[in-house]
Amino acid sequence: MSETMTDQAVAGERGIVVTESAARRIAVLKDQEEAGDAFLRISVSGGGCSGFQYGLNFDDQQTADDHVFERDGVVVVVDDVSLDLLNGAEIDFVEDLMGASFQIKNPNAASSCGCGNSFSI
Repeated sequence: MSETMTDQAVAGERGIVVTESAARRIAVLKDQEEAGDAFLRISVSGGGCSGFQYGLNFDDQQTADDHVFERDGVVVVVDDVSLDLLNGAEIDFVEDLMGASFQIKNPNAASSCGCGNSFSI
């Protein structure tokens, strides 16, 4: 079941927020990798130093349980199981003196590791 962020806001269902900064960076990376019609898939899997880990990769195949979010023409897809763990999360891209990275601010995470790539609930 694919839904847009607007549809979810109206229906009050689960969702994520993609910041303007993240959308710009996804667009740049997509161009660099010549990803064409691909979208960014965000997933959660078991592993990492805190129990769950985030995965980000370009994909061009959607499944029936994917949820679609769009910001400034950039499409982000999250599968249904991962969305349970990411509901309400903000996907951001931050550049500072320590470097540049995607950051996921996940309200469902009880704790996360120092690098921010894994979390526990």
